[in-house]
Amino acid sequence: MTYVKCGDIICQVIKEKEEKATMKKQIEQLKKEKNAVILAHYYAPDEVQQIADYIGDSFYLAKAAKNSDADIILFCGVSFMGESAKILNPEKKVLMPDLTADCAMAHMVKQGIIDEMRAKYEDLAVVCYINSTAELKSKSDVCVTSSNAVKIVKALPNKNIFFIPDKNLGAFVAEQVPEKNIILNDGCCPIHAKIEKEHVFAEKAKHPKAQILTHPECEKEILDISDYIGSTADIIKYAKDSDCGEFIICTEDGVNFKLTTDNPEKKFYFPNPRPCCKDMKLNTLENILSVLEKEDRVVEVDEELRKKALIPLERMLEIAK
Repeated sequence: MTYVKCGDIICQVIKEKEEKATMKKQIEQLKKEKNAVILAHYYAPDEVQQIADYIGDSFYLAKAAKNSDADIILFCGVSFMGESAKILNPEKKVLMPDLTADCAMAHMVKQGIIDEMRAKYEDLAVVCYINSTAELKSKSDVCVTSSNAVKIVKALPNKNIFFIPDKNLGAFVAEQVPEKNIILNDGCCPIHAKIEKEHVFAEKAKHPKAQILTHPECEKEILDISDYIGSTADIIKYAKDSDCGEFIICTEDGVNFKLTTDNPEKKFYFPNPRPCCKDMKLNTLENILSVLEKEDRVVEVDEELRKKALIPLERMLEIAK
């Protein structure tokens, strides 16, 4: 590929913008032709959030998937999200831009441990973070998201709670619901767990007036120095409602698109190294256009497994109303 000598970089940028604009038009056309809806998680790339019909965290997108009247659901997230959409919508075709986009934490439950815990504790409820595989959901009593975990655990009649797979979110819930005996699983989000106190303090030193807003998937040492702890959606709302003009954001950097779009006059900083989920970034315009054209990256869930995994998801939606 060659460009005019006097402005190679400028010409390349213009060309890339034109190509992306063309792809966006093609995506919009295919959406109309195929009655498709695009769901994008806050951690997806900016250009993907720009063309999505619904943008949100796991809880919001789970509801959007269930309430959609589209024939095709295109989920721009990671595998457990596509699975959840299919579990809730068995009659619809669920596509993902890249079927290899995965979440390490979704698999972090040791084989057989759920049965061990049920045998050990009477009156046990297995509470499964939605960031988990369909297989784990099928063995659980109720699903939760970071937005509703505290509310749902409080509402359960059970005294003993086995919280899977994320120990950090589970520990946060345990602090908020001290009347329950919450047993933690040894799992975590590698992206959030890599945020260290020193990284946050370095940003605080540069921006002393900034408030620290943190996702509960982070380690306790980060939660302890935070001004606010909440889900991605809660962080976005807090930043919008706050009188503060500067924030240090302790979660995946894809949320910056929504934060800056909603608050162009405010400043947002991230710890260095910047928290970035490479799997979420596999959702690209090129992949979206390709899968809408070919309909070849289809999410499939075994029907027996789907029915079992549906129970805790529906219970979550019911309790969280």
